[in-house]
Amino acid sequence: MALKLPEVITEEEFRKILKVTQKRHHRLAFALGFYGCMRISEIVNLLPSNVDKNLKMIKIVQGKGKKDRVIPIPPELINAIKHLPIGCGVRALEIAFKLKAKKALERIDIYFHTLRHSGITHYITKKKWSSLEVQRLAGHSRISTTQLYTHIRPDDLVERMWE
Repeated sequence: MALKLPEVITEEEFRKILKVTQKRHHRLAFALGFYGCMRISEIVNLLPSNVDKNLKMIKIVQGKGKKDRVIPIPPELINAIKHLPIGCGVRALEIAFKLKAKKALERIDIYFHTLRHSGITHYITKKKWSSLEVQRLAGHSRISTTQLYTHIRPDDLVERMWE
């Protein structure tokens, strides 16, 4: 059976979701998923002690596979990161995201993990990061995993063709 990867959303669509999200901790969690390419479990376990604002780094402790990694604080989150910890669980975030995505985009095929896929795609296609840079950010041990997460939209191909 083939693996079906979640849909992806653009940064513009992501911002629409943020506009309809009132709770600060939900906004922060969603932004960590998109801009930090973080897994939901990493987000709910993130503590203020994992953040070094001087170095602009977030230490993810015991992520998937019990691995630690360090990622940069996304510029979009430099001020909001002070509102850690998130203070809600995985299921609560999944439900909140699904509701807000449905409200903002009128789509039901969007899950919290869509943020991670979308962020990875955003850094490769829009920010022009290399696959190796995104692999490091995402915490993948193999580049092939990063490439699985990368979704090239037809609009991206047209834009690239006409650059």
